[in-house]
Amino acid sequence: MSQASDYSVELEFTPNPNTLKYTTNVAFLLAGAQNFKDLEAARGKSPLAEKLFGLDGVGAIMVGKNFVTVTLVDQDRLTELNEDIISTIKAFLATGEKAIKLEAMSSAESSQQVVPKTDIERKIVEILDNDIRPAVAMDGGDITFEKFEDGIVFLHLKGACAGCPSSTATLKMGIENRLKDSIPEVTEVVSI
Repeated sequence: MSQASDYSVELEFTPNPNTLKYTTNVAFLLAGAQNFKDLEAARGKSPLAEKLFGLDGVGAIMVGKNFVTVTLVDQDRLTELNEDIISTIKAFLATGEKAIKLEAMSSAESSQQVVPKTDIERKIVEILDNDIRPAVAMDGGDITFEKFEDGIVFLHLKGACAGCPSSTATLKMGIENRLKDSIPEVTEVVSI
């Protein structure tokens, strides 16, 4: 069994002041991200998220490819909580346990990923997956497609993106402009 000291866990600040991103030298997922809004959502699905929710002051968790974003309830205990989060992640990595249970992955992915039905939806998802999601993941967030209706693209913002003060600007000036440039049928992008 490995030791916690064998693993690298580095703090990165995100544009969302209440969300911290912890990158690791270990891959948790092959692609995408899993979002947990509370302990109940994580129970039986993510042993790592369950452990992190055990820390006082943790409000939400998102597990990405090689990172975990932790949304804090408030910033009162930021320094102390940061140390606890890093030691919890390192101790978890040393166990060799999977961060997300395989059966939870397949059910979570199928319930989160909407299958595009039209050519426009396929183009939207392709741009999101290839251009936008990798950039957003660098900031500790994720964006998934919900639907395209009457010219409006409906998206879910997760991790550092959820509740981020700059998410509206990212949504309107970044994602909306990118989609409008490539797909004339897109008139607006909204978060749900």
